[in-house]
Amino acid sequence: MFADSSTTFTLIALTGVFAYSFYAVLVAGQLSLGQAGFASLAAFASTQAVPDEPMFGVVPPLAVGIVVGMVTGAFAAFVLGLPVTRLRGVFLAIATLGFAEMIRIVLINQSWTGGAQGLSVPKLVGPPEAWIAVGVIGFWFLRQGGSKLGRALAAIREDELAAKAMGIDVTRYRLAAFVTAGAVAGLFGVLWVHFSRFADPNEFSFAFAVDGLVTTVVGGSTFFLGPLLGSGFFTAVPELQRAVGIEAGWLRPFIAGVLLLVVVLFLPDGFGGLVSKLGRLRRWGGPVLARGSLVPRSPMPDRTMDGTSPPPALPAPKLPPPGDEVVRMSGVSKDYGGVHAVRDVDLEIRGGEILGLIGPNGAGKTTLVNILTGMTEPSAGEVRVLGVRLGGSVPAHRVALAGVSRTFQHSKLFERLSVLDNVLVGTHRVAPSTLLRRMLFLPSARRTERQVLASALARLERVGLAERATTPAGDLAYGDQRRLEIARALAAQPSLLVLDEPAAGMNHVEAAELSELIRTLADDGITVLLIEHNVRMVLDTCTRVVVLDFGEVIASGEPDVVARDPHVVEAYLGTAAEGEAELAVETSAHEADGSGEQ
Repeated sequence: MFADSSTTFTLIALTGVFAYSFYAVLVAGQLSLGQAGFASLAAFASTQAVPDEPMFGVVPPLAVGIVVGMVTGAFAAFVLGLPVTRLRGVFLAIATLGFAEMIRIVLINQSWTGGAQGLSVPKLVGPPEAWIAVGVIGFWFLRQGGSKLGRALAAIREDELAAKAMGIDVTRYRLAAFVTAGAVAGLFGVLWVHFSRFADPNEFSFAFAVDGLVTTVVGGSTFFLGPLLGSGFFTAVPELQRAVGIEAGWLRPFIAGVLLLVVVLFLPDGFGGLVSKLGRLRRWGGPVLARGSLVPRSPMPDRTMDGTSPPPALPAPKLPPPGDEVVRMSGVSKDYGGVHAVRDVDLEIRGGEILGLIGPNGAGKTTLVNILTGMTEPSAGEVRVLGVRLGGSVPAHRVALAGVSRTFQHSKLFERLSVLDNVLVGTHRVAPSTLLRRMLFLPSARRTERQVLASALARLERVGLAERATTPAGDLAYGDQRRLEIARALAAQPSLLVLDEPAAGMNHVEAAELSELIRTLADDGITVLLIEHNVRMVLDTCTRVVVLDFGEVIASGEPDVVARDPHVVEAYLGTAAEGEAELAVETSAHEADGSGEQ
């Protein structure tokens, strides 16, 4: 084994490059073990492509090999990723592991690879080349973290359904992460064989892939320096053993196992996450707000670098004129086996109105909302939202990009991200991409990011959570979590805002404040669909109310008229005779004070 310090430092860098290929997919919540296959394909492709002399007299042979290797790895990942990125968890891991083993067996049985004996290749990689490579890759992931792409990948890792509701194309972004992993693994394959001077298919084995995965997880799978921390530790252990005269081969895997257990049980973000939370590397990665945070603690200084005021928020998309059709449902039904969740519903929502959707538990309200937002496909009927006809070919993120934003019946926040990061994810629909401009440190990237941050902070201010911007979302009280969901939905600057039981967990004062907020949103031109069990709040807030019972519309009209409808009284209170007097008292109180308090 290698013994001198120069070799050790080179190994740390190369192992770090391989670990970054796992980091690329782990930040998106994917568990892939196919990187050894990508690396081996790239390594052997480069052995055939690297020239003996500089290409055109100026391009170094190693540069040619790197380009060929990264393209090979990325292409292999793209072809494999098209079918397998739809898998999740252990199923994805097994599928990618099978691919890597298949590639290893195929390469072993090819004459041009040298078979089981492998190939001798020239040594083209030393410490400078290795550290330049790991530095470039680390810089890429550093700049990716705070970009629109980085926010999307973090959202997918935390909650795919909520990410779709924010307009994020989960399939496309997962594939992008997978291709990035293939390219980085390809880079490693080229560097490795031209460092060790030998290309052996058996070297890129299952154990090799597991080493890379453990290195990344222990170092930190959500912190951009985590892979390098892990590689530094695990590469240094054998050298320390030799330095103190311990030759026990079992020591390194034993330590790796213990550390992996510690990370799984106590440090889900690895030791890199611990370092970032302690703020030890803030000058490099930016101040950390929470686990997995993406933006600095003071994202909006009072003045810009040149002394001017902060830029205005992102320009708002054009809203539908008042009275224009926003939603039309015709004959919509949804069946789950023999259960009719929604039956032959006709529903229309017009621009600028606040439509209340109420009904007893199990009436089909949330199912109808899921159909409207593209989360569920109807069994029958036609749905048009903001001019888009929904169906099996229109995914949920397309509905969100058209201008529909929603909250969920059961809160779906990105709990490991900060409050501000959650709202930044909500800007996905309206925020321009800045990744390439961030790489080049262009001033336009900073201006755009400041606009996005201004927009996010304005939404937090509107719901009264600006002072909690640095708090992890999972640490908020339940009522504050509901308000954060509303802020995140507003960050998308929607034409139609769908609120699914937003007052759950709020007291009567908070519910009254929420009611006022909803009315101000309507005044701003945003159309609101409010699904709520708090009937008093609905009567106070909405301009029109629709009542569902057993999946069917039983009443529709102005709040006061609907409240007195005998069918509505019976649906809520059992029989009209039993409930008429009570509902009359409730409605009279509503007419008297209009406060929404209970």
